[in-house]
Parts: sequence; C-alpha cells; structure tokens
Amino acid sequence: MTYATTPDGTRIAYQLRGNGAPLVLLAGQANNHHWWDLVRTDFHPARSTLTLDYRGTGDSDKPDTPHSTELFAQDVIAVLDDLGIDRTDIYGTSMGGRVAQQLAARHPHRVSSLILGCTSPGGPHSIERDNDVSLALAQTRPGAARQALLDLMYTPQWLADHPGPHHTLGDPRMPSHSRRHHLAASNRHNAWDLLPIISAPTLVLHGTDDLLNPTANAPLLADRIPNAPLHLIPDARHAYFEEARAHAGRLVLDFLAPPPHSGRGLH
Repeated sequence: MTYATTPDGTRIAYQLRGNGAPLVLLAGQANNHHWWDLVRTDFHPARSTLTLDYRGTGDSDKPDTPHSTELFAQDVIAVLDDLGIDRTDIYGTSMGGRVAQQLAARHPHRVSSLILGCTSPGGPHSIERDNDVSLALAQTRPGAARQALLDLMYTPQWLADHPGPHHTLGDPRMPSHSRRHHLAASNRHNAWDLLPIISAPTLVLHGTDDLLNPTANAPLLADRIPNAPLHLIPDARHAYFEEARAHAGRLVLDFLAPPPHSGRGLH
C-alpha cells in the first residue's frame, strides 16, 4: 500500500494504475477508491488513473476530527505532491465533484481540466433532493435503506442484469465517526462564490433521472463556471458513470485535451 502524509499527519492511501498522463478520479461521499472499480480501466488505453481513499475510508487514517471538502482537496494535493505531479486532470463525481470544485478554485495551477459529475455547488443556491428521498434513505428496517440507495443509483433493468457487488453504496469498514464527518463535510459544502473563478476547462455531466443529487444542479454549475459545457445522459440515475459507462467514458476522454509535452504528469 502506498501512502501520502498530509500536513496534519494523516496518511492517505492512493492507487495509481495504467500508463500515460494521470486522470485523478474522486469518489462519492463515504466511499473509497473501489467506487471506480467497474470503469477505471475504460480510461487506460489513453490515460493512467489515480484514485485515493478519503480520510475515514479504505486504508487511509480515520481521525475523529472535523472534515470538509476543502480539507479533502488538500489531501488530494498531498497525494499529487507525493507523486511529483505538478498539474493534472480531475474527474470528480457526487461528493468527489464537490472536492474537485475546491481543487480547481483554490489550487488552479494544479488542475489542467475538470470534469464534474452528478454533483452540485452546495449551499443555499443548490437544489436539494426531495424529502421522500431523504426519508427512504433514513429507513431503519434491515436492508431498506440499502435498497433505496440502489434504486437511486441504478435503473431496475440495470440492477437485474448486474446483481453486484456494487461498490457505490459506501465503505462498509468506515467507523461511525467517519461517516458523520463525511456527511457533515458534504452538507457544509458551498462553492457558489468560488465557481466563477475556476479557470480550468470544465465539463459538467449528469444523468437526467438523478434524484439523489437532482439533475437541476447540473445547469447551475454549467452556468456559474465560465464556458462549461453540459451533457445530460438520458435515463441515467446517480451512478451514470457505471450504467452509461460507454457514453460517459467517451464524453470524458473526448473532452480531455492531449497532455502537453512538459509541465504535467509524473516527474
């Protein structure tokens, strides 16, 4: 296992796979790098992929201290520094998209291009999920909340054809304090005032049937970030990147500019 150490002494586990200029893949809330297991090899003909386990997940340390999307972004910087990566492309989905917003706004010299998937700006300007969705996720009957989350992630037909295991439902090894810190970090995110200063070329992706992070957040991001194109993926739910992997993966690869000959990648 390979680790980077953050300024506050937290060890962050990371995983570099494939060859070529790296594409950083950032997972959703309370998830580790396995979030990307089904699709990361789709990028390997053109790029290497770099994932990490957020603090509180996977093989990273799990301090019982407050978390934030800005702190998660600083953890990503620690990983890039450990690898000697000056500047790279970032693809964040769900809470990972919120972390990616912080990266692009606060560390613009480290981000070559940005892809934001199934995410939102947070704060009072974002569109909240319906109350019935929140109630379904809060069910206490055994298995009920998990099934509700599955239904928010995938269509019934896809689930019938893909019985699992599903790696987008949260890290089962997370301690309860880490789950609370992740939830708080995501809930407190508010990048509305930061979005207009993002200078990296940005692509916004979202499924048209996403109720977990309502689709209406996608045009908010695209309108707020300068010159950001928006692609809505028909009939897809929150885990569009898996269910519509061929379509979504091609959109990402087509958007990413060929890496320059210098100033980017592994030293």
